[in-house]
Amino acid sequence: MMVESESTRRLNVKKQTLDDAYAVPANFLEIDVVNPMTTMATGKKRYTDYEVKMKTNLPVFKVKESAVRRRYSDFEWLRNELERDSKIVVPPLPGKAWKRQMPFRGDDGIFDENFIEDRRKGLEAFINKIAGHPLAQNEKCLHMFLQDPVIDKNYVPGKIRNT
Repeated sequence: MMVESESTRRLNVKKQTLDDAYAVPANFLEIDVVNPMTTMATGKKRYTDYEVKMKTNLPVFKVKESAVRRRYSDFEWLRNELERDSKIVVPPLPGKAWKRQMPFRGDDGIFDENFIEDRRKGLEAFINKIAGHPLAQNEKCLHMFLQDPVIDKNYVPGKIRNT
């Protein structure tokens, strides 16, 4: 027969109640990439942008809810900024789809609904990986990307001070 010592005794775990299970989490960061819209710009140029919605209670974010529209090139900008200025390994973006941009294709190329949906999912996975990283959460470029209606590409890179 084995005798329990102080170091091997089981911890007393408090049973979780329904109120605990369904309460607002202590810290949360939710980012959705939704509502893709293809726009015809001047000169018959088309582009697709996506709504990036963020909801959080993390203290590092001053704005707790935001919604901005971003193009694929904006996601590329964010990735390049983080790669250059932060100490984190930045995950890849979904592919650029060069072949889909060739003229005289029999389909809509990069404006095909299935392609846009696949890209949307990839961009959502990308931004959630980035924003979930504690070091990335302090980067000005991430805050600007998630919260500012227009990205100031002439900003001074740096960290967010939590005041």
